[in-house]
Amino acid sequence: MSNPLTLYTDANFISPYAMSVFVALEEKGVPFELSPVDLDRGAQRESGYVSLSLTGKVPMLVHGSFALAESSAITEYIDEVFPGAALYPSAAPQRARARQIQAWLRTDLMPIRQERSSENLFRRPPPLAPLSEAARQAADKLFSVADRLLPEGAGELFGAWSIADFELAFMLNRLALCGDAVPRRLADYADRQWHRPSVQRWVVLPRPGL
Repeated sequence: MSNPLTLYTDANFISPYAMSVFVALEEKGVPFELSPVDLDRGAQRESGYVSLSLTGKVPMLVHGSFALAESSAITEYIDEVFPGAALYPSAAPQRARARQIQAWLRTDLMPIRQERSSENLFRRPPPLAPLSEAARQAADKLFSVADRLLPEGAGELFGAWSIADFELAFMLNRLALCGDAVPRRLADYADRQWHRPSVQRWVVLPRPGL
């Protein structure tokens, strides 16, 4: 590849946003290098990193001389620039819906993210306290929206896999993989997504910091 790709991720490989970009690249079949960033040491605030990323955020994709942070912007860029499997639906309404799902999962359901850390998906979690009332309400909202989005009997949201499937399933798996009750149809969907080869290639990465 004339313009090599480097994906900067968190050093422990637990960020769902870095994972989303990793999965996108794997689905496209694009060669890339991983460059872990030690967030605990504050490497994301070092001048060299900030000069590339603008905002000091992880993940960041560097493609030749172009650098881009913010995971949803990166996955859209990957889909537009590289051939291969589509990451977003081709029809404009469905493509917009996929982007809506990504934006919603990043800006809502905070009690689930707080009480069911993504770290728990990559190790045997310690005994966890039951969900708080706020987290139960967030979970109920997640289940209601996911049930409406996922057609009955379908394996994917839009008839074919998209990056929105990975991201919705990841949020469901914050609960399912921690032993919280998830409606069977949604739990089965999340489990299928978790065992997708592109997802499992991230799951099996070594995590010496955990």
